Amino acid sequence: MKFTATKSEIKGSIEIPGSKSHTIRALFFSSLADGKSEIIKPLKSDDTLSAVKACRAFGSKIEESNHGYNITGFNGNPNIPDNIIDVGNSGSTLRFAVSTASLIDGYTVFTGDEQIRNRPIQSLLDALNNLGAKTICTRQNGKAPLIIKGKIKGGYTKLDSITSQYLTSLLINSPLFEKDTTIELIRLNEIPYIDITLWWLNKLGIQYNNDNYKFFHIPCNQKYKPFNQQIPGDFSSATFFLVLAAISGGTIELKNLDMSDPQGDKHVIKILEDMGAEIIINNKTIIIKGKNLKGREIDMNSIPDALPAMAVAGCFAEGETKLLNVPQARLKETDRIAIMNKELSKMGAKIKELDDGLIISQSNLKNADVYSHNDHRIAMALTLAGLNVKGKTVINSAEAVSITFPTFSKLIKKCGGKIEL
Repeated sequence: MKFTATKSEIKGSIEIPGSKSHTIRALFFSSLADGKSEIIKPLKSDDTLSAVKACRAFGSKIEESNHGYNITGFNGNPNIPDNIIDVGNSGSTLRFAVSTASLIDGYTVFTGDEQIRNRPIQSLLDALNNLGAKTICTRQNGKAPLIIKGKIKGGYTKLDSITSQYLTSLLINSPLFEKDTTIELIRLNEIPYIDITLWWLNKLGIQYNNDNYKFFHIPCNQKYKPFNQQIPGDFSSATFFLVLAAISGGTIELKNLDMSDPQGDKHVIKILEDMGAEIIINNKTIIIKGKNLKGREIDMNSIPDALPAMAVAGCFAEGETKLLNVPQARLKETDRIAIMNKELSKMGAKIKELDDGLIISQSNLKNADVYSHNDHRIAMALTLAGLNVKGKTVINSAEAVSITFPTFSKLIKKCGGKIEL
């Protein structure tokens, strides 16, 4: 599928769908619980459906309802899956699920699409091995396909959490280990995503000790209780509409965004405001009006998913915009640093690639044929660029947006965006 985007006058009001990060965590926590839970207004996308399939494979009973999902958990005792678990494109599903699989006295086999089979996971596997599980990479390269065998015990391990998902995986599952667990962090990127996980642990009454994000100690033999929870709106998805308004000079009202939520990408609001956008926050509604943006230096470590959209913003900002300290952006669905450099360059961007980010100067972008490289956030970011230049910009492999944001094109149109499928 292709998107064809042309220059548009942007104005509208939209409701941002539920958070992917919260939805996938909610599915795992409710599946590990003893009893019936309800997840209200979850995100339903390719990635979250991969999580549903994985949790069902472990024995969770997940039924769709008018409001979302009703889940009957397996009380911390997952079944040996009947078949290989294919996580599709969902890195968080794979990383959370390997620790759940380590609870089983038996073997679980994982695979995923081409991108998943080229994303690293060895640091997490090393930690699981240290805690008593046995893990095998079938190609001996630190990547899926994987075989996981429990039953894990617990204890002490160091962890190089180049992505926050490694630590979240252990935090979700270690309360169910047979022994207390201590995790020493060698490195921890994306701390706000850990805060989302801790928000859930606090809500569910799980005991743990967080020593300044350097050490975590989790007591063993705890139990998860069932819950009813509405999923908050996704600030990662909202980022694209915030940037669209900021670069177009238009006005967008975004609903269903809770600024008290720990999601890191809410910081994009402050960044765009500092760059010159006019922003009004009222309860769970955010109104953003684009003004002349000015470039600035931005530490992106806690908001790596915002890099593609902010790279586009940099093209429309006066002066120079530096997106720094985000080496983990190279380990996402694609190497987003290299790909944004490549694709924006096709549109005439003045852009320079760094080891850990990008430097972008204000650019007179032109229409072009560009390629998402099957990365949902690349596809959406390039669409923003196309909506703000003369002529037709074609975004190839735009179907990737269904991974996290199936209604993206519909909401773009609702804001006045001229986009054709």
